[in-house]
Amino acid sequence: MQGNSKRFSGGCACGAVRFRARAEPLRVGLCHCLTCRRAHGAAFNPFVVFDAAAVEVTGSPRSWFSSPGYDRQFCDACGSRVIALNGDEVEISIGSLDEIGLLEPQYESWIVRREPWLSALDKPQHAHKRAP
Repeated sequence: MQGNSKRFSGGCACGAVRFRARAEPLRVGLCHCLTCRRAHGAAFNPFVVFDAAAVEVTGSPRSWFSSPGYDRQFCDACGSRVIALNGDEVEISIGSLDEIGLLEPQYESWIVRREPWLSALDKPQHAHKRAP
């Protein structure tokens, strides 16, 4: 993980939903699961996880529960998927951060769904969900 700032900010494409995290990330990953692929319309989802108490969200995101307890939130105006709530953690899509280059994935999950033309990162690989 890189970055010496303890503040991470970002939001949706139109700016109606914004967030700010005031802590170091708990972990940073890259997910190839089918739900992430479809939710983001991309081959994978790079994400960062923070303690929920450290994240402030402004605006009025809408929710979609992709699985029990996993609340994927998106902007009602532009459709950008920005955050997900999962218990006492908040997952933020790295692509929604204002600043690039702050974070680097520490692992990959659901590699059984990775596109064959994508090379594996030189990081721990998990066939399915990363074990806690």
